[in-house]
Amino acid sequence: MALTLLGLAVAFLLFMRLSVAPLVQELAKARVANKASSIINDAVEAQLRNDNIDYDAIVFLEKDRNGAITALKTNINEINRLKTEILSVIDTMLLDLDVNDVGLPLGSLILPEFFSGTGPVLPVKVMSISTSDADFYNEFTEAGINQTSHRIDMEVRITMTILTPVGTESVTATSTVVVAETVIVGTVPGSYVDVGTGLQ
Repeated sequence: MALTLLGLAVAFLLFMRLSVAPLVQELAKARVANKASSIINDAVEAQLRNDNIDYDAIVFLEKDRNGAITALKTNINEINRLKTEILSVIDTMLLDLDVNDVGLPLGSLILPEFFSGTGPVLPVKVMSISTSDADFYNEFTEAGINQTSHRIDMEVRITMTILTPVGTESVTATSTVVVAETVIVGTVPGSYVDVGTGLQ
């Protein structure tokens, strides 16, 4: 009798693992990716609040004798500084995440229609960050008569290894945030000079 009960218990646990494991993995990956996107935004906003991001330090506007803009050039040193600082902050914040911030409420796995977000939390932990990188992009849009809005966006990509109750998983999070923006009065030159920064 005891062996039968033990066998049934093992079979039940195996069934639960096989049926619930994929759901646990997907929910955990989604929660960590969403949290990572939020952290990326928070890190950039913190840099903005601290006046560590300055458009005039990132972009040089060259003008002719009449004041017309002839070229826009990027400051590679400033771009690299921003990239290094922001990625460092993001990596630290992700590794310091509390289990409760990304853990999975049991109710989200069992009858989520009724108990989503409730119940004990299954732990999910960011174990390591294998890669983190960022690219910068330009965006020009009309902002009025003889005015152009120039925006510099940063796309951050982070690949992490997370530990869930059913094993480890790899998660990649991508988020794009605005790091600098200004309105240029006058004609914008047809080409943007990129001094090796990766700006596109």
